[in-house]
Amino acid sequence: MENKIQTVQTLLDALPYIQKFRDDIIVIKYGGAAQTSQELKEKFAKDVVLLQLVGMKPVIVHGGGKSITNLLNELNIPTTFIDGQRVTSKEVMRIAEMVLSGEVNKDIVSLLNFQGGKAIGISGKDANFMQAVAKDETKFGYTGIIKQINPDIVHKILNDGFIPVIAPIASGASLSHPGYNINADLAASKIAVALKARKILFLTDTPGVLDKEKNLIQTLTIEQTQKLKEDGTISGGMVPKVDACIEALKGGVKKAHIIDGRVPHSLLLEILTSSGIGTCISL
Repeated sequence: MENKIQTVQTLLDALPYIQKFRDDIIVIKYGGAAQTSQELKEKFAKDVVLLQLVGMKPVIVHGGGKSITNLLNELNIPTTFIDGQRVTSKEVMRIAEMVLSGEVNKDIVSLLNFQGGKAIGISGKDANFMQAVAKDETKFGYTGIIKQINPDIVHKILNDGFIPVIAPIASGASLSHPGYNINADLAASKIAVALKARKILFLTDTPGVLDKEKNLIQTLTIEQTQKLKEDGTISGGMVPKVDACIEALKGGVKKAHIIDGRVPHSLLLEILTSSGIGTCISL
C-alpha cells in the first residue's frame, strides 16, 4: 500500500509542472550517451511520449557525430576537426546527410512510434526549414551557420499532433548545392528561438555545469555563466553548450537546461520535479 501511495504522491508532485507547461513547445537537443545506449534510448523515447501525452509539445533536434565518424572510418574516408568542429568536405557532407537524415533520424522516429508516439522526421532541407551559409568555406568546407529558419513546417507538424524529429542539415543557396552540416547544439538553439519555445534542454554526458570542485551548479544567470567562462570554470566542450543556451535565452526562450543524458528518465526528472537534476540557466 505504501508503494501505491508513493506512486500517487509522485504524480501529484508532477501535476503543477504539467499544468504550467501544457501547450508549451519544449526543444530537446538529443545526443551523447543517451543516443548510443539502447536502454537509455528506449527510456528517452518513453519520456518524450509522456511529455506529449500530458499536453506539452516536444521537438527533438539530434546530433550523430559518432555515427558519422564510424561510417567514415569504415569507408576509409579521412575526417578532421578544427577547434572541435568537423571539417566537412563534399564527400564527408554526403556521408553526414546519409547518417543524420537517414539512419539516426529514422531510428529516433521508430523509437518514438514504438512507444506509442506519432513522430515525423525531417531535415532542414524539408520545406526550406533551415537555410545556411558557410561558416568559413576555406577552413571548414560545408560546415555551415544558420541564416534563416522558416518554422511553419514544424508548427504544422505539432498542430497535427506529431512529434518533429529534426536532423541538423541545412539547405544551401542554389539548387545544386549539397547543403550544410550544422552543429546540433547551435541548430537546437536557433530552432527554439524560431519556434518561440518555452524551454530548451541539452542532453550531455556530464551532470551539468560544474564548479571548480566538480560540484553541480543547479542554477545560473547569463551574467554568472559569462563570468564562469571568463575564469575558466566553464571550458572545453561545455563552452558551446552554454553559448547555445545563452543564445536561446537572448532570443526569448525562458529557460535553458543542461542535463545528464546518462541518467534514466533525465527529461522527466528535470521538467516535472522541483529540484531537477541538471543546470538551469535563465536571464
